[in-house]
Amino acid sequence: MTEPSKVLHVRNVGADISEADLLHLVQPFGTVSKTVMLRAKNQALLQMEDVSCAINAMHYYTSVQPTVRGRNVYMQFSSHKELTTADQPGQNRRSLDQESQPNRILLVTIHNPLYPITVDVLHQVFSPYGFVEKIVTFQKSAGLQALLQFASQHSALQAKSALQGRNIYDGCCTLDIQFSNLPELQVHLNNERTRDFTNPSLPAEQTNHRNLSQDSIMSLIGDSANMYGIQPGGPRSVAYQQVIGLPQALGLSSSQVPLGSVSSASSAFVGALPAGITGTNERSTLLVSNLNAENWDAAKLFNLFSNYGNIMRVKMLHNKPDHALVQMGDGFQAELAAYYLKGITVFGKRLDVNYSKHAQINNSADTHDFSASNLNRFNRNASKNYRHCCAPTKMIHVSSLPSEVSEKEIMAYLSEHGNVVNGKIFEANSKRQALMQFENEEQATEALVCKHASTFKGSTIRLAFSKLTTV
Repeated sequence: MTEPSKVLHVRNVGADISEADLLHLVQPFGTVSKTVMLRAKNQALLQMEDVSCAINAMHYYTSVQPTVRGRNVYMQFSSHKELTTADQPGQNRRSLDQESQPNRILLVTIHNPLYPITVDVLHQVFSPYGFVEKIVTFQKSAGLQALLQFASQHSALQAKSALQGRNIYDGCCTLDIQFSNLPELQVHLNNERTRDFTNPSLPAEQTNHRNLSQDSIMSLIGDSANMYGIQPGGPRSVAYQQVIGLPQALGLSSSQVPLGSVSSASSAFVGALPAGITGTNERSTLLVSNLNAENWDAAKLFNLFSNYGNIMRVKMLHNKPDHALVQMGDGFQAELAAYYLKGITVFGKRLDVNYSKHAQINNSADTHDFSASNLNRFNRNASKNYRHCCAPTKMIHVSSLPSEVSEKEIMAYLSEHGNVVNGKIFEANSKRQALMQFENEEQATEALVCKHASTFKGSTIRLAFSKLTTV
């Protein structure tokens, strides 16, 4: 057991949990002198004023489960006895509001981006507060981010004050805004990801027509020791606010902004939810029963249910070996999974999928945490993934294939789960992919459950159900 330390290590710190949220947990026990948010690992380090304060906090939370925004977090003494930061002597890690160094360039993180956020969308949102000169968008571990340069510092201050914590669309696409420390953005392309509004003559694409790499993004925003232009301490998560009352408040017309949770969900399906889906469910944990206990484990449940949303946790119920709990990212994703998977046959048994009475799965020895897994499909391109949701089909789409592979090799690799009647390899976006058609849905589902995220000829391949009926 780790010896008591004045530094507390907090795990399962989701993207929606802010530094202020964590401070509220421990400040009743004493002053917090330093904090470090480890966003890439969903963790944080909190340094109390002295060891006795940390011991009091730990003593309290051994009998009370600490919960932030409905999410359980887990606390223990850190192996660090003292936190050291790169700040100047005598300074804390950073102030919560980061108001000390205003700049005309803003770093914007978009949380829960259910809809495409392009340069044009951001321009509509921010331009009411002043002339927006340049925008660069990029994807990082903290989520979808953008650097946005105003003509004046005053405009940036007004935009940050008015928009911090607001939603672009109803119930999603929440803005977390910080000042950047970059002096100037350098933009070389005018397209959906980068734009220089002072130079409309820039080309739309690079001559090689490839997607921008991180090196390319670096060149677009200019040289800096800190690529993202974040003030010391790195990206933080926003304290979510209630959705705005009028869509025009964020510069978007009512025809562009879905109003209400049902409309928000349906827009991912191009205006209409599948028959039987309400889009209003709030329960995110599912009870899966009638499993063939010999064949299922947490990873296989992840492989199946992750077709319909991000997986937070999976728990196999050892007192009921044919039962399991699956916690999805939100209620809408849980509704999709229950709708499409209830009654399907896998490993010779018909699954039953229902909403659990448990709001979430608590951490235990039997719990498998997938919240930080890079195999979760809905962290990027959520709208596209929603549109691809369907009940299990005979057709499996295989991606992330190695460059040197034949149809026969793929068919042989998957054939232990059933008869592959047809197959085709093709390239999309310069990536090798394949369609494999099984004799029936049960065989295709078993192949997906067992072979998704497996290693094939040195590559981690990904499998998904396809709506195509023929190869």
